[in-house]
Amino acid sequence: MPSLYEEYRSMAEAEIQKAFPGHSGMPQRRLVEAMRYSLLAGGKRIRPVLVLAFCDATGGCPEKALPAAVAVEMLHTYSLIHDDLPCMDNDDLRRGKPTNHVVYGEFTAILAGDALQAEAFGTILRSSLSAEVRAECAEALANAAGIDGICGGQQLDMEGNGKTLNEQQLIELQSRKTGSLLAAACLMGAIVGGASNKQKEAASAFGSALGAAFQIRDDMLDELSTTGELGKPVGSDRRGEKTTFMSLYGRDECLRRIAALTEYAKKTVSGIFPSPQFLMDFADELSIRRS
Repeated sequence: MPSLYEEYRSMAEAEIQKAFPGHSGMPQRRLVEAMRYSLLAGGKRIRPVLVLAFCDATGGCPEKALPAAVAVEMLHTYSLIHDDLPCMDNDDLRRGKPTNHVVYGEFTAILAGDALQAEAFGTILRSSLSAEVRAECAEALANAAGIDGICGGQQLDMEGNGKTLNEQQLIELQSRKTGSLLAAACLMGAIVGGASNKQKEAASAFGSALGAAFQIRDDMLDELSTTGELGKPVGSDRRGEKTTFMSLYGRDECLRRIAALTEYAKKTVSGIFPSPQFLMDFADELSIRRS
């Protein structure tokens, strides 16, 4: 990854580590422990990095976008906790560690996810950003979380278990479940940076294309990678009888589509933002990631 990625990731990580101070002595401390267990479990922090990078690329100060960066990671973490639940994908490993419900039990894991989603919005709305920016970021996050975003995508995913989906159905599912939050991360960064309407549209388009390529790569890695590399079980899609881009397209066509989507993402920001080079390089890096 480019060195600027490490700078953004370190900034976001330091802020994420500060989440929920002063709760250790409270009666609900086990809930807070469960929330922090998954939130601080590591990972590439791709979504917070995109928030900071788009703020920077727009000409804003990335430090100002930290509340939005933390919020998007809280929402992402909530989605992972719920995705791993026995009633969903029933996974017992995430980022190389036991999943939340394995450690804390199912009801605490559900509540930890619920609370993280609420705190994501609270993090934005309690920040020192202007009222207009707070409202616009909260709306972007809500759109990514709700019926047209993660929740709607997860519903389609669960209904599709054991069924053969066609290409359009799979694209619709994954654009909600994966692409919506990546697009929101890019958009929120641009909003904090003071983007024009044209730049906001470009940021959303970049995130959507990146999300589509990201999911195809995920489907490839689930077939071709190892548990050690991914930090979670491989082959879970096949065992769950899920239709994936790998099962629809095969390896070569997946690679072709990732390349095309990545090029499209790069074109959406080229010439639109004052400093798009990191975004373009980051898209290239994500297209060949191994985990």
